[in-house]
Amino acid sequence: MENETKLTAGDAELTLEPGNGCRIASLKVAGTELLRQGDRFGAFLMVPWAGRTENGVFRNGGVTHQLPVDAAPHAIHGTVRHRAWQEAAPATATTASYHVELTDPWPYPGRVTHTVELAPHSVKLTLSVEVAPGGDSFPAQAGWHPWWNRNLGKGGQDVELAFRADWQEERGDNHLPNGNRITPKPGPWDDCFGMPDGVDVTLTWPGELRLEVQSPAQWVVVYDEQPEAVCVEPQSGPPNGLNTTPRLVTPIDPLEITTTWSWHRIG
Repeated sequence: MENETKLTAGDAELTLEPGNGCRIASLKVAGTELLRQGDRFGAFLMVPWAGRTENGVFRNGGVTHQLPVDAAPHAIHGTVRHRAWQEAAPATATTASYHVELTDPWPYPGRVTHTVELAPHSVKLTLSVEVAPGGDSFPAQAGWHPWWNRNLGKGGQDVELAFRADWQEERGDNHLPNGNRITPKPGPWDDCFGMPDGVDVTLTWPGELRLEVQSPAQWVVVYDEQPEAVCVEPQSGPPNGLNTTPRLVTPIDPLEITTTWSWHRIG
């Protein structure tokens, strides 16, 4: 595909698509693809909100805003995952950085930067959200939505998930957290979990590979209801967080979130 950026470190290869939301289109370890393939998959970015925003409505102080409803009746996963991003700094063999401006339908001007740092056994990702010069403060969220292949296609077993969360956000009939924090339930999941000491989820393909998704962020959404892939999504707030747990981005206090994915082969 045109407009690809390829990074390599040891036997790890990562492909970014700046023209398709700056998503990570591919992550291969020793030639084995870890991410589900396709224009909507890989690992996409959720900015300036993550998950669903109730009825597409959020408030900033006394001002109410309506976002486009694209997961009826809600707005989902932000505005930048289909946008074309611009290079923020020259890429090297192992690093790349891109940015995109926040524009309509998001009502506040700002800039989002995505930086990728690949090492032989890990990749560190950083998302930052800044207010535009002279712009107003606004609530925002940021996160990643990777689609990990359930099976690596080498004749091995399906992936196993392991994590310990302090709580699970109980979902209401509208698919959003209803404000109750409950003891985590067994899967399958399309649920948000609280990890106040930081996100730490292990994916194990028995006999093949073990991968850890870690982040200082305190929320992770786990989605494993599809046969092809499982999603482990570190994010800076829960679904509908623009309304329930707003994190204000100000001219002197940008939002920054990081995640590190590290792996080693087993067996």
